[in-house]
Amino acid sequence: MASAKLPTPDELKAVGRQMGMSLSDADVAFFLETMGGTVAAYHAIEAMADPMPPVKYPRTPGYRPEGPENKYNAWYYKSEVQGAASGKLRGKRIALKDNVCLAGVPMMNGASTLEGYVPDVDATIVTRMLDAGGTIMGKVHCEYFCFSGGSHTSAAGPVQNPRRAGFSAGGSSSGSAAVVAAGEVDMAIGGDQGGSIRIPAAYCGVYGLKPTHGLVPYTGVFPIETTLDHTGPMTATVADNALLLEVLAGPDGLDPRQINVKTAAYTNALTADARGMKIAVVKEGFGHANSEADVDALVRKGAATFRQLGAQVDEVSIPPHLAGPAIWTPIAVEGATWQMLNGNGFGFNWKGLYVTSLIAAHSAWRQRADEFSDTLKTTILFGQYALNKYRGHYYAKSQNLARSLRAAYDAVLKDYDLLLMPTLPLKATPLPAPGAPRMEIIQRAFEMLPNTAPFDVTGHPAMSVPCGLSDGLPAGMMLIAKHFDEVSIYRAASAFEKAADWKGIRS
Repeated sequence: MASAKLPTPDELKAVGRQMGMSLSDADVAFFLETMGGTVAAYHAIEAMADPMPPVKYPRTPGYRPEGPENKYNAWYYKSEVQGAASGKLRGKRIALKDNVCLAGVPMMNGASTLEGYVPDVDATIVTRMLDAGGTIMGKVHCEYFCFSGGSHTSAAGPVQNPRRAGFSAGGSSSGSAAVVAAGEVDMAIGGDQGGSIRIPAAYCGVYGLKPTHGLVPYTGVFPIETTLDHTGPMTATVADNALLLEVLAGPDGLDPRQINVKTAAYTNALTADARGMKIAVVKEGFGHANSEADVDALVRKGAATFRQLGAQVDEVSIPPHLAGPAIWTPIAVEGATWQMLNGNGFGFNWKGLYVTSLIAAHSAWRQRADEFSDTLKTTILFGQYALNKYRGHYYAKSQNLARSLRAAYDAVLKDYDLLLMPTLPLKATPLPAPGAPRMEIIQRAFEMLPNTAPFDVTGHPAMSVPCGLSDGLPAGMMLIAKHFDEVSIYRAASAFEKAADWKGIRS
C-alpha cells in the first residue's frame, strides 16, 4: 500500500466533481492547506502495527490436488493443519469453504480476481476448531464470490455431485457438500446468505445448518452483506453437526453480527426422541411454480414420520413466506453491491476485525470485473443501477419489511417448536454443458431459492435434513426454529435420522 499523501489539485477537483461540488482554484488551494493534519494522522497509522489475532498452529501452503485425488473438482488446496492434542473434535477431518481465511494457505473464494491472495490470519472458527483438536484438511471450492445456488460458476470449473456425475452439487458451498457426501471428510464449513449451506446440503444429501444470525462468529470469513452473512456446519450425521456447532458457537468480541448470543450444549439434544414436539408444516413452502411433486411428497412423508414418532404435526399457513424472496432481493442485490464490491468486502460503519490484507487484494476487482461470472454481473449491474437511481430506498424498505416477515414466523413459533417445509422445490439439476446458453447459467444459479432466502433475512436457524431419494437424487426437508433454539432442530433431526436410513426412503 502506497504511503498516504495530499491529492494533487487536479485530483481534488475530480473528487469535488464526484461529490457534486464545483471547486475553483482558490477553493482547491484553501482545502489543500487544511488537509496537512489529516495526512499526518494517516502517516501515524501507517507506522502502527495492525493488530491481528495470532496464528497458533503450523501449516504449509499445501498444493492443488488433481486427477483421482480431486474426483469431483471439490478441492482447491489441500493443506493439513493439526489441531490440539485433545478436544471435542479430536480425530475429525474438516474442510473449509474457500471463503474462510486460513493463514498461509491460498484463498480465491471461487473468483479469478482474488486468486493469488494468501490470508495472514485465521478465521475465529478455524482457531476454535483447531483448539478443539480438529484436523483441517484444506480448502474446498465455492461459487464465484458465492453468487450461485448451482455448482457451475467457480472460476476453477464446476463441482460434481458425488451422488450422480454431471449433476449440480448445489452452491455456493459446493465443494463443502461434495467432500462430505463423498466421505472425504467428516465435517465442512459452509456459508449462507441466500441458502448456500442448505442448497448444496439438499442436493448432495448431507446435514447443513444455517445457525441463528450471529450465533457463529463470521470473523475472518469473506463478507457479502452483514445482515445476511451466516457460516455454519455441514456434516454426514446429525451428531457431528451438533458437535461442530458446539465448538463454533459463541461471541468472539470481533463480530458485530453477534448480539445477545445464546449458546447451548447441542449434543445434549441428540435424544432421538421427538415425542411431544409441536411441528408446523408450512403450506406456502410447497407447490411453487418449479416444485417437483416427488420432492413435496418426500417432505410430506417426512412430516408423517414425525407424527409416527409422537410429535404433534399440523399444517399452517404463513402467507408472508411467499413474499420472503422479494424482501431478500434488494438486501442481497444492493447490500452486496455496496459492501462486497464498493466497500471492498468489509464496507464501513461497524466495529469488528477488518482483514486489511483481504481488503487490499479484493479491491483489485475494479481492473478485472470483466472476469466476473454472469451470476455476479447481473446482480451488481442491477444493484449499482438501483443505488444510483433509487438511493437505497428499496434496501431500506426491505430491511423494514424483514421485521414483519420475522414476526410472521415468530407468531407461529410461539405455538410450535419447529416449522417444516422442503429445503428446495427441486432436486439437483444437470450441470450446464460447456457453452450452454447464458440464460441457462443464470436459471441454474437462482431457481432454488424461494424457501431458503427468507430465513437469511429473518435470521432464524434452519437445517436441511436429507429425507429420501427420487431417481437416485436426494431431497431435503428444512426444519426452522426460534432464534437461538438450535436445540429443537437437533432433537427432531436426531429422531428422524434414527427412525430410518434416508437413502432407503422413496417418493
